[in-house]
Formats: sequence, C-alpha cells, structure tokens
Amino acid sequence: MQAVTEGDRRKELATLLTQIQAHPERDWTAARRRIATLNKLIAAPRKSH
Repeated sequence: MQAVTEGDRRKELATLLTQIQAHPERDWTAARRRIATLNKLIAAPRKSH
C-alpha cells in the first residue's frame, strides 16, 4: 500500500474542482464534502515521523 502524498491530494482537489466547473448542474454535495476534507488535510501542519 502506498502512502497518499500532499501532491496526490492536490491532484484530486484540482480534478474535483474541474468537474464541478464543467458540470455545475449536477449535485456535488459529496464532492464538496471531499473538497473541504482535502483542503483541511493540505492546510494541516505535516507530522514528522
């Protein structure tokens, strides 16, 4: 299993935002929740191991 990197999160965020912009007529409730979570994860200070 691979660790999820900040870059992975940023790519997912960009993809979701692009999809929402392309199809604003859809119900994006779940995607918006995921976007909020991704933003929190990206903004959180990194823990060193």
